[in-house]
Amino acid sequence: MSLKASATRYARALLDVAVSTSADPDKIQQDLTTVASLAAQHADLQQAFTDPRVPVAARTAIVDTIGQRAGVAAPVARLLTMLSTRGRLALLPEIATAFSERLLAHRRIVRAQITAAAPLTAERQDALRRSLSQVTGKDVQVEVDVDPSLIGGIVARIGSTVYDGSIRTQLHKVRQQLVERA
Repeated sequence: MSLKASATRYARALLDVAVSTSADPDKIQQDLTTVASLAAQHADLQQAFTDPRVPVAARTAIVDTIGQRAGVAAPVARLLTMLSTRGRLALLPEIATAFSERLLAHRRIVRAQITAAAPLTAERQDALRRSLSQVTGKDVQVEVDVDPSLIGGIVARIGSTVYDGSIRTQLHKVRQQLVERA
């Protein structure tokens, strides 16, 4: 099984536990991100998490200490202990990412990446968000980038779906039609 698939299974189980026990999913997400970034920032901690030569008892003691000092939620503390005993702490960054994605899906929120030829006003971003919400039937979080090579218009990406209303693409289509007719 791939690392991403394993991380997704742990994240799904953690979200199920959070929902069934009325734990705060935002706190769980924050705790996962905190512990994952802590391990990424400290090479010694990262090595203790991933080196198979570190005894399970020592690894478990480390994650218990981190959990207590960071004040992580009980489901996260149990997950850390389970990951340490199974030698799977290296999955923590992927689990944090997968949990964030699952939490958004649970809340019926999707992320839209908007690329515009020029900066968009707050009003225009809000109008785009509302339009995309109507199309998807979900709440939409919008991230906006600027790419002057679009010439004009916007490109919206939601997952694997692309809504391309850029002038660059329209010009490319016209060019293709002219070439085909020539």
